[in-house]
Amino acid sequence: MSEHIKRGQLAKNFWRTTDLADMSKAEWEALCDGCGKCCLLKLEDEDSGDLAYTNIACRLFDDKTCSCGNYPLRKQMVAGCVVLTPENIERNAHWMPSTCAYRLLHEGKRLPPWHPLLTGDPASTAQSGNSVAGQTVPEYDVEEEDYEDYIVEGFQ
Repeated sequence: MSEHIKRGQLAKNFWRTTDLADMSKAEWEALCDGCGKCCLLKLEDEDSGDLAYTNIACRLFDDKTCSCGNYPLRKQMVAGCVVLTPENIERNAHWMPSTCAYRLLHEGKRLPPWHPLLTGDPASTAQSGNSVAGQTVPEYDVEEEDYEDYIVEGFQ
């Protein structure tokens, strides 16, 4: 599981009482369930705007731990990496997975029952089948013209 996610010292149910914009850095980071879906390449239909998730992972993605191989420097190392913040959630929520805590809370919804903040178990995301660990292909192994061949239903 992602080492950068520290949940132990946070107030119980903080996400229910604290607005996204008012969360501390630790609270914000703790919202991540470690699914890895945000690290997948997504294809957008130019006409409809619909998104299709592939199982092609960012070159920094660690398929075994479902985490970033260089989390602190991810934006500097991968130009297209979006570092999600309270300030940019509005314009980025639409491409986040439908189960993503950031997206769900932004939309006024509840966390899924398997979320580590509810279960207390960082492995609950994988145990519930909501992780992409072990299911991805590194982006450097796929030619861009073949991306459509890697679309996976169910990762949204």
